[in-house]
Amino acid sequence: MTFPEYFQQVKDRFQGADVSQVSDPTRIQINITGQAAGTFYVEIKGGKLAMEPYEYRDRDVELTISDENFWKIVERKLDPVAAFTFGKLKAQGDLGKALELKKLLP
Repeated sequence: MTFPEYFQQVKDRFQGADVSQVSDPTRIQINITGQAAGTFYVEIKGGKLAMEPYEYRDRDVELTISDENFWKIVERKLDPVAAFTFGKLKAQGDLGKALELKKLLP
């Protein structure tokens, strides 16, 4: 799977997510490694969710994770805290903001 295809699946999955419980603003850059390698950002600002396949220079936190492990988190088959603890997820910046992503998962 290519990065554009992977990103579209992720974006579709989060479309319409409830952002009311997420700190405003939250800006997260996610670096995906593996077969679908690429970078995208998630921004919650003004009660709206935006996701774009670009780097975000003014981010609160930067995450690096494999495509497989990120999808496991999205599917709730891998806890993000466990992924971080076992080195499957790397984070730089405000770790509290990283945990805000968990609130977006259905």
